[in-house]
Amino acid sequence: MKFIIQRDRLVQSVQDVMKAVTSRTTIPILTGIKITATAEGVTLTGSDSDVSIESFIPKEDAGDEIVEIKQPGAIVLQAKFFSEIVRKLPTDSVEIEVLGSLQTVIRSGKSEFNLNGLDAEEYPHLPQVEENNKFHIETDLLKAMIRQTHFAVSTSETRPILTGVNWKVENGELICIATDSHRLAQRQARIQTENNESYNVVIPGKSLNELSKIIDDSHDLIDIVITENQILFKAKHLLFFSRLLEGNYPDTSKLIPSESKTDVTVNTKEFLHAIDRASLLAREGRNNVVKLSTIDGGAIEISSNTPEIGKVVEEIQSGAINGEDLKISFSAKYMMDALKALEGTDVSVSFTGAMRPFVIRPLHDETILQLILPVRTY
Repeated sequence: MKFIIQRDRLVQSVQDVMKAVTSRTTIPILTGIKITATAEGVTLTGSDSDVSIESFIPKEDAGDEIVEIKQPGAIVLQAKFFSEIVRKLPTDSVEIEVLGSLQTVIRSGKSEFNLNGLDAEEYPHLPQVEENNKFHIETDLLKAMIRQTHFAVSTSETRPILTGVNWKVENGELICIATDSHRLAQRQARIQTENNESYNVVIPGKSLNELSKIIDDSHDLIDIVITENQILFKAKHLLFFSRLLEGNYPDTSKLIPSESKTDVTVNTKEFLHAIDRASLLAREGRNNVVKLSTIDGGAIEISSNTPEIGKVVEEIQSGAINGEDLKISFSAKYMMDALKALEGTDVSVSFTGAMRPFVIRPLHDETILQLILPVRTY
């Protein structure tokens, strides 16, 4: 194998596939990146057997030559060293050549590296995905949906299914739900489906987080293919496979209250900053708890009290308060995560009592909601 390639394009592709490479693997060859050169261009592959990423660099793009293939072939190189090397090479062009016994030479300017390669034949094959059923979504919408839900997945392995985000596709709509049983994030959007298939799968939160880092913010459509145990995201020149989590996701629809006793409308930024300030003294205490109370004159009071440190009280004006008076305590971190995920200048918070879950939504937007369980303080 021998080819010459633009360094920038190589660096970008290496960074993308590195997101799937881990040093903690029982299969030693997976600590490497597979490089395949064909007449069409160069393909890089990284995998940790849960997530696999394939990045393709075409021979030419918009009339510019990116890769010159001298001899097709394939090799696996140690990811850690290869990624460092290509990032620090001195010139804009890189030549990669595999000599006898898998010795690989990387040349750039006056710099030359020799790396021991591994046999590409021994690299596990990527999952074969039948593309009969796929749907499309705009890349920037997909990124927003991931950002607005994935933070609420559980980090504890006691219930592995909750470490993923539940994706439901039905009637041309995608619904994403994440919960760690103390809070819940849900977002829905219209999507383009080819046939009216419905799905209900759970994607590891970690996979979605990595995916959102490597796809561009654009209106380009990304194809999504779901099979029994894999999901494939297909963007231009990029394939991203992730295994699905096994098991049934709990039915969360029962958690979301249908009526409320107290409704508060408040400016998102003001509310977020007030909770942030109140949490400054609560962080040392247990659970980072802050308290919200409705007070006279259409205002709400945010406070926290940690006896050994001190207390903080702040009043913010509300756009509207309807219903019963209320005192409720909750995790400042959960509330701040929820508010950061919402879009819009104002949010409406619906409470159904001091010990019942409450719901936060952007004003006049039914497609997204955050739900938080309050904390007992007595």
